[in-house]
Amino acid sequence: MSEDERAEGSPVGRRVVLGMLGLGVAGVAVGASVQDKVSRALAPVGPIGDVLPAAGGFRYYSVTSGVKRHGAATHRVTVSGLVDKPQSFGMADLAHFPQTVLDRDFQCVTGWRVPDVRWVGVALPDLLDAVGVSAQARAVRFTSFDGVYTESLTLEQARRRDVLVATQMDGKPVTHDHGGPTRLYVAPMYGYKSLKWLGGIELTDRVKPGYWEELGYDVDAWVGRSNGRSDAPT
Repeated sequence: MSEDERAEGSPVGRRVVLGMLGLGVAGVAVGASVQDKVSRALAPVGPIGDVLPAAGGFRYYSVTSGVKRHGAATHRVTVSGLVDKPQSFGMADLAHFPQTVLDRDFQCVTGWRVPDVRWVGVALPDLLDAVGVSAQARAVRFTSFDGVYTESLTLEQARRRDVLVATQMDGKPVTHDHGGPTRLYVAPMYGYKSLKWLGGIELTDRVKPGYWEELGYDVDAWVGRSNGRSDAPT
């Protein structure tokens, strides 16, 4: 089995994620320093250590039992649905678009935040313009190549210049663990909207709630204005 075919990932069930949410809320309520101590204390504990935020850093988690790796040389992002010219873009194709740089926080709905992450990629409006959006389109649906995870934005949200098909993070290609080779980055919304392992973009006639939204999270996940939270926007 080649490196590109090797499946990796940490299965995370709903119970664990709800536990994460509880810890995140606790962190906000009692202060980040306490949450950091909890994270450090639990970090070595088996798979839970893979899903809890450590001090100042990301944690990789997946809703599946494994995610097939895609190599940058062969990976493609397909744009389809209500468009004039369905297309599939490789990494070299994406590199030919104007590159947008954003220095923004990554804010998880569970309460942890990674400040000043540098994201580089193609602004989603540029990709949509390249395929020609049909007049019937009202929303954009995103699919992960993990085979399970989905997300959606309204077309108006998807046309914001701070929504990226990200190919770089902090000066390096987006790693597999951080959702590479391509991931979505929706700067003004909580992290669950920034779908990892982006493989498909489909223009639709209405918003179709994503994986976690079917389980109760807000469809419009604005930082500080959704999911019962009042965090400062990034």
